Amino acid sequence: MIDNIKITETKILSDNWYVLRKITYEYLKKDGTIMSQSREAYDRGNGATILLYNKEQKTVILTRQFRLPTFVNGNESGMMIEACAGLLDKDNAEDCIRRETEEETGYKITDVRKIFEAYMSPGSVTEILYFFIAEYAKEMKVSEGGGLEQEEENIEVLELPIKEAMQMVDNGEIKDAKTIMLLQYIKLHHIL
Repeated sequence: MIDNIKITETKILSDNWYVLRKITYEYLKKDGTIMSQSREAYDRGNGATILLYNKEQKTVILTRQFRLPTFVNGNESGMMIEACAGLLDKDNAEDCIRRETEEETGYKITDVRKIFEAYMSPGSVTEILYFFIAEYAKEMKVSEGGGLEQEEENIEVLELPIKEAMQMVDNGEIKDAKTIMLLQYIKLHHIL
């Protein structure tokens, strides 16, 4: 840690699904006084996300699935349209995203390109997310996708024209931050 921050206590509040900790820390303020604060931090591990795109067709591959936190926060159906993503599970980010892409979308991709990494909710979640893009073609489709049965994933695979996907961001059908960031990236960089 840096010299002006000192963790004084860590309590595990829950480790049911992932780990929720209450952390008390002291930090040195600019005026020289020491301030003590407590915050909760949710540790679910790090993750990776990818946007598959096809230059010829000007299409992207997205997924649709139920997300409980959005449902309890007012999303009437709980369904979210998202870019493929998953937790690293002790893999490196590139291996993870190749695995998740095949599991969720059914595409076995070869060339992936890391474009950046970002904290998605740094005020409460420890996760850093690694962002990738990759081209796809029909011949790369090796299965229906949909996720792993043992993980009880129920993922619908969507192939959409990029123009339609961008309209879905504009009209609020796509509200997932990682997906919006990836779609904007390929538009800003004139990939599609």
